[in-house]
Amino acid sequence: MDILIVEDEADIAQLIQLYLEKEGFACRVCSDGQAAIRLFQELQPDLIILDLMLPELDGLEVCARIRQKPGSKDPYILMLTAKGEELDRIIGLSTGADDYMVKPFSPRELVARVRALLRRTLRQGGQTKTYQTQHFTVDVDQRAAYRHADQPNTAKKGERLDLTTLEFDLLTTFMSYPGRVWNRAQLIEKLWGSDFFGDERVVDTHIARLRKKIEFDPAAPAFVKTVIGVGYKFEDAPAN
Repeated sequence: MDILIVEDEADIAQLIQLYLEKEGFACRVCSDGQAAIRLFQELQPDLIILDLMLPELDGLEVCARIRQKPGSKDPYILMLTAKGEELDRIIGLSTGADDYMVKPFSPRELVARVRALLRRTLRQGGQTKTYQTQHFTVDVDQRAAYRHADQPNTAKKGERLDLTTLEFDLLTTFMSYPGRVWNRAQLIEKLWGSDFFGDERVVDTHIARLRKKIEFDPAAPAFVKTVIGVGYKFEDAPAN
Protein backbone atom coordinates (compact mmCIF):
# COMPACT_ATOMS: atom_id res chain seq x y z
CA MET A 1 0.00 0.00 0.00
CA ASP A 2 1.32 3.44 -0.98
CA ILE A 3 0.81 6.46 1.27
CA LEU A 4 1.42 10.12 0.50
CA ILE A 5 2.20 12.28 3.55
CA VAL A 6 1.51 16.00 3.04
CA GLU A 7 2.86 17.89 6.06
CA ASP A 8 4.89 21.10 6.22
CA GLU A 9 6.32 20.46 9.69
CA ALA A 10 9.35 18.29 8.96
CA ASP A 11 9.54 16.65 12.38
CA ILE A 12 5.89 15.58 12.25
CA ALA A 13 6.24 14.30 8.69
CA GLN A 14 9.32 12.27 9.63
CA LEU A 15 7.57 10.81 12.69
CA ILE A 16 4.55 9.73 10.62
CA GLN A 17 6.81 8.25 7.95
CA LEU A 18 8.86 6.35 10.54
CA TYR A 19 5.83 4.71 12.14
CA LEU A 20 4.15 3.83 8.87
CA GLU A 21 7.26 2.40 7.25
CA LYS A 22 7.79 0.22 10.34
CA GLU A 23 4.37 -1.24 9.54
CA GLY A 24 5.40 -2.02 5.96
CA PHE A 25 3.79 0.89 4.12
CA ALA A 26 5.60 2.67 1.28
CA CYS A 27 5.60 6.42 1.98
CA ARG A 28 6.38 9.60 0.07
CA VAL A 29 6.48 13.00 1.75
CA CYS A 30 5.90 16.54 0.52
CA SER A 31 5.40 19.83 2.31
CA ASP A 32 3.06 22.01 0.24
CA GLY A 33 -0.24 21.78 -1.59
CA GLN A 34 1.05 22.17 -5.14
CA ALA A 35 3.55 19.36 -4.63
CA ALA A 36 0.77 17.24 -3.14
CA ILE A 37 -1.35 17.55 -6.30
CA ARG A 38 1.65 16.75 -8.49
CA LEU A 39 2.71 13.70 -6.45
CA PHE A 40 -0.86 12.45 -6.22
CA GLN A 41 -1.12 12.42 -10.00
CA GLU A 42 2.27 10.76 -10.33
CA LEU A 43 1.98 8.14 -7.57
CA GLN A 44 -1.76 7.42 -7.37
CA PRO A 45 -1.45 6.49 -3.66
CA ASP A 46 -3.93 4.34 -1.77
CA LEU A 47 -4.14 6.85 1.09
CA ILE A 48 -3.16 10.47 1.70
CA ILE A 49 -2.35 11.95 5.10
CA LEU A 50 -3.11 15.60 4.53
CA ASP A 51 -2.38 18.54 6.82
CA LEU A 52 -5.02 21.26 6.83
CA MET A 53 -2.65 24.23 7.02
CA LEU A 54 -0.22 24.13 4.10
CA PRO A 55 1.68 26.67 1.99
CA GLU A 56 0.68 27.25 -1.65
CA LEU A 57 -2.65 25.40 -1.43
CA ASP A 58 -4.27 24.51 1.90
CA GLY A 59 -5.45 21.02 2.72
CA LEU A 60 -9.11 21.79 1.99
CA GLU A 61 -8.28 22.90 -1.55
CA VAL A 62 -6.00 19.90 -2.13
CA CYS A 63 -8.71 17.54 -0.90
CA ALA A 64 -11.36 19.15 -3.08
CA ARG A 65 -9.17 18.97 -6.21
CA ILE A 66 -8.35 15.31 -5.63
CA ARG A 67 -12.02 14.45 -5.20
CA GLN A 68 -12.91 16.34 -8.38
CA LYS A 69 -10.33 14.44 -10.44
CA PRO A 70 -9.41 11.25 -8.58
CA GLY A 71 -7.52 9.64 -11.46
CA SER A 72 -7.13 5.85 -11.57
CA LYS A 73 -7.47 5.67 -7.78
CA ASP A 74 -9.84 7.45 -5.42
CA PRO A 75 -7.62 7.49 -2.34
CA TYR A 76 -8.66 7.56 1.28
CA ILE A 77 -7.84 10.92 2.85
CA LEU A 78 -6.95 11.32 6.53
CA MET A 79 -6.83 15.02 7.39
CA LEU A 80 -4.61 16.46 10.12
CA THR A 81 -5.41 19.74 11.82
CA ALA A 82 -3.97 21.70 14.72
CA LYS A 83 -7.41 23.19 15.29
CA GLY A 84 -9.83 21.38 17.56
CA GLU A 85 -13.02 23.25 16.71
CA GLU A 86 -15.87 21.13 15.39
CA LEU A 87 -16.40 23.51 12.46
CA ASP A 88 -12.93 22.80 11.06
CA ARG A 89 -13.53 19.07 11.20
CA ILE A 90 -16.90 19.38 9.49
CA ILE A 91 -15.45 21.54 6.72
CA GLY A 92 -12.66 19.03 6.17
CA LEU A 93 -15.07 16.12 5.94
CA SER A 94 -17.43 18.05 3.67
CA THR A 95 -14.65 18.48 1.08
CA GLY A 96 -14.16 14.72 0.87
CA ALA A 97 -11.88 13.66 3.71
CA ASP A 98 -12.65 10.20 5.10
CA ASP A 99 -11.35 10.82 8.62
CA TYR A 100 -9.51 13.45 10.64
CA MET A 101 -7.08 13.69 13.55
CA VAL A 102 -6.38 16.72 15.72
CA LYS A 103 -2.78 17.59 16.61
CA PRO A 104 -1.11 16.58 18.85
CA PHE A 105 -1.91 12.94 18.16
CA SER A 106 -0.56 9.52 19.04
CA PRO A 107 1.47 7.96 16.18
CA ARG A 108 0.09 4.55 17.18
CA GLU A 109 -3.46 5.86 16.89
CA LEU A 110 -2.64 7.28 13.47
CA VAL A 111 -1.36 3.88 12.31
CA ALA A 112 -4.56 2.28 13.62
CA ARG A 113 -6.69 4.77 11.72
CA VAL A 114 -4.71 4.19 8.53
CA ARG A 115 -5.22 0.44 8.86
CA ALA A 116 -8.94 0.94 9.51
CA LEU A 117 -9.32 3.02 6.36
CA LEU A 118 -7.37 0.62 4.16
CA ARG A 119 -9.23 -2.35 5.59
CA ARG A 120 -12.38 -1.14 3.86
CA THR A 121 -10.86 -2.06 0.50
CA LEU A 122 -9.85 -5.48 1.82
CA ARG A 123 -13.35 -6.15 3.15
CA GLN A 124 -14.72 -5.50 -0.35
CA GLY A 125 -12.29 -7.98 -1.94
CA GLY A 126 -13.72 -11.02 -3.66
CA GLN A 127 -17.27 -9.70 -3.93
CA THR A 128 -18.91 -9.68 -7.35
CA LYS A 129 -22.38 -8.55 -6.31
CA THR A 130 -24.67 -6.08 -7.98
CA TYR A 131 -27.45 -4.43 -6.01
CA GLN A 132 -30.32 -2.86 -7.89
CA THR A 133 -33.46 -0.94 -6.96
CA GLN A 134 -35.87 1.16 -9.02
CA HIS A 135 -33.60 4.21 -8.95
CA PHE A 136 -30.10 2.81 -8.35
CA THR A 137 -27.60 0.15 -9.37
CA VAL A 138 -24.43 -0.55 -7.39
CA ASP A 139 -21.79 -2.74 -9.03
CA VAL A 140 -19.52 -3.85 -6.18
CA ASP A 141 -16.98 -5.53 -8.44
CA GLN A 142 -16.51 -2.42 -10.59
CA ARG A 143 -17.09 -0.09 -7.62
CA ALA A 144 -19.53 1.94 -9.67
CA ALA A 145 -22.93 3.34 -8.73
CA TYR A 146 -25.63 4.57 -11.12
CA ARG A 147 -28.92 6.44 -10.77
CA HIS A 148 -31.78 5.55 -13.14
CA ALA A 149 -34.52 7.76 -14.50
CA ASP A 150 -37.89 7.71 -12.75
CA GLN A 151 -39.04 4.96 -15.12
CA PRO A 152 -35.81 3.00 -15.57
CA ASN A 153 -34.95 0.51 -18.23
CA THR A 154 -32.90 -1.89 -16.12
CA ALA A 155 -30.87 -2.92 -19.15
CA LYS A 156 -29.34 0.55 -18.98
CA LYS A 157 -27.41 1.66 -15.93
CA GLY A 158 -28.14 5.36 -16.35
CA GLU A 159 -26.19 8.23 -14.82
CA ARG A 160 -22.98 7.25 -13.03
CA LEU A 161 -22.75 8.84 -9.61
CA ASP A 162 -19.58 10.70 -8.66
CA LEU A 163 -19.08 9.18 -5.20
CA THR A 164 -16.05 9.11 -2.95
CA THR A 165 -14.85 5.73 -1.70
CA LEU A 166 -16.65 6.14 1.61
CA GLU A 167 -19.86 7.38 -0.03
CA PHE A 168 -19.83 4.34 -2.32
CA ASP A 169 -19.34 2.00 0.65
CA LEU A 170 -22.12 3.76 2.54
CA LEU A 171 -24.58 3.45 -0.36
CA THR A 172 -23.60 -0.21 -0.87
CA THR A 173 -24.20 -0.92 2.81
CA PHE A 174 -27.65 0.65 2.64
CA MET A 175 -28.63 -1.13 -0.58
CA SER A 176 -27.42 -4.51 0.62
CA TYR A 177 -29.84 -4.29 3.57
CA PRO A 178 -32.87 -2.35 2.23
CA GLY A 179 -35.21 -1.12 4.94
CA ARG A 180 -32.80 -1.91 7.77
CA VAL A 181 -32.37 0.81 10.36
CA TRP A 182 -28.72 1.54 11.16
CA ASN A 183 -27.50 3.51 14.15
CA ARG A 184 -24.25 5.45 13.96
CA ALA A 185 -22.22 2.84 15.85
CA GLN A 186 -23.30 0.10 13.43
CA LEU A 187 -22.38 2.16 10.39
CA ILE A 188 -19.00 3.01 11.92
CA GLU A 189 -18.32 -0.67 12.59
CA LYS A 190 -19.34 -1.56 9.02
CA LEU A 191 -17.34 1.17 7.29
CA TRP A 192 -14.43 2.07 9.58
CA GLY A 193 -13.98 -1.12 11.61
CA SER A 194 -13.67 -1.77 15.31
CA ASP A 195 -10.59 0.42 15.72
CA PHE A 196 -12.34 3.66 14.75
CA PHE A 197 -11.32 6.67 16.83
CA GLY A 198 -13.40 9.83 16.83
CA ASP A 199 -16.84 11.35 17.08
CA GLU A 200 -19.82 9.27 15.93
CA ARG A 201 -21.28 12.44 14.41
CA VAL A 202 -18.87 11.98 11.51
CA VAL A 203 -21.56 9.64 10.14
CA ASP A 204 -24.02 12.54 9.86
CA THR A 205 -21.58 14.52 7.71
CA HIS A 206 -21.12 11.66 5.26
CA ILE A 207 -24.87 10.99 5.15
CA ALA A 208 -25.44 14.64 4.23
CA ARG A 209 -22.81 14.46 1.47
CA LEU A 210 -24.32 11.24 0.08
CA ARG A 211 -27.79 12.77 0.04
CA LYS A 212 -26.54 15.72 -2.00
CA LYS A 213 -25.42 13.29 -4.70
CA ILE A 214 -28.29 10.78 -4.81
CA GLU A 215 -31.42 12.60 -3.67
CA PHE A 216 -33.61 14.64 -6.00
CA ASP A 217 -34.18 17.00 -3.04
CA PRO A 218 -31.57 16.56 -0.28
CA ALA A 219 -33.70 18.69 2.07
CA ALA A 220 -36.52 16.14 1.79
CA PRO A 221 -34.71 12.83 1.22
CA ALA A 222 -36.69 10.07 -0.43
CA PHE A 223 -34.04 7.34 -0.20
CA VAL A 224 -31.72 7.79 2.81
CA LYS A 225 -34.17 8.57 5.57
CA THR A 226 -33.60 9.62 9.15
CA VAL A 227 -35.22 7.46 11.82
CA ILE A 228 -35.55 9.91 14.70
CA GLY A 229 -33.75 8.80 17.82
CA VAL A 230 -32.23 5.75 16.12
CA GLY A 231 -30.29 6.40 12.92
CA TYR A 232 -30.80 5.96 9.18
CA LYS A 233 -32.36 3.59 6.67
CA PHE A 234 -32.49 3.25 2.87
CA GLU A 235 -35.82 2.92 1.05
CA ASP A 236 -36.48 2.38 -2.65
CA ALA A 237 -38.77 0.14 -4.67
CA PRO A 238 -37.35 -3.09 -6.11
CA ALA A 239 -36.03 -2.99 -9.67
CA ASN A 240 -38.61 -3.67 -12.38
